[in-house]
Amino acid sequence: MRARTLILLVVLILIGVFAVVNWKAIIAPTTLSFLVADVQAPLGLIMLGISALLTVLFLLYLVYLHTSVLLESRRQSRELQGQRELADKAEASRFTELRAFLETELRKLADQTAAAQTGTTARLDQIQRELGATIAQTENSLSAYIGELEDRMERTNEGPNRIRPL
Repeated sequence: MRARTLILLVVLILIGVFAVVNWKAIIAPTTLSFLVADVQAPLGLIMLGISALLTVLFLLYLVYLHTSVLLESRRQSRELQGQRELADKAEASRFTELRAFLETELRKLADQTAAAQTGTTARLDQIQRELGATIAQTENSLSAYIGELEDRMERTNEGPNRIRPL
């Protein structure tokens, strides 16, 4: 039990013991005034009845308060659960949208990479052809220069100014 409940129970037991011990004084008749009339009645019994009535009213109020708090708590719990489910659905929706967006972007990136690779391969092929043509042209030019030099050397060796070996 809680400490407050235990204290309340002890106080009620003490009041009950006090009432039993002083029962003769409680039921002793006395003159009571109700402003319009005077009545002979036991004051202690009336006060004990009023205390019991207030205790019962207090307990009823406590039960009402506790019940209303429980009902409100259940209502809020259901509302919170509904909001949690709504948030989970929204989060799942956002994840789905994010996945779709990422897949689209990855496809675009793959297409761009493939296009760039195709373009690069085509450019490399073109450069290779141009380089082959340039090498062939350079080879032809070198062959022509070498042939011309050979011709000059042969003419030089045959003519009057020929170089004699030592």
